[in-house]
Amino acid sequence: MGMAEPEFRATGVRIERWPRSLTNAGQVLIKDGKLALLTSYGRVIDSAPVRAVRAGKPWFADDASTVATVNGKRYRLTMGQRGKRLDGRALAGRFLDAVRGAGGSRH
Repeated sequence: MGMAEPEFRATGVRIERWPRSLTNAGQVLIKDGKLALLTSYGRVIDSAPVRAVRAGKPWFADDASTVATVNGKRYRLTMGQRGKRLDGRALAGRFLDAVRGAGGSRH
């Protein structure tokens, strides 16, 4: 019996919690109804059931950025840091869809 595939995974994500950057090459993972923000080394920055997460597109950021509120803390997630910006835009959209699809809410 194999492990289930994640509903969403992005690597090379800049994760910020104003006013500082927590990692420039982090990971965002949604699996088994849980969202996890991880450092590039796999250490958990924060995690919560997806249904308790709020996510959306900030008006002040580019298309590759999203904002997620996890356990009352607001994080800015910028996708596609290691690739092309178009990839970041697509990943950001897929992240928002995955959060909504797993029962999270929109900012």
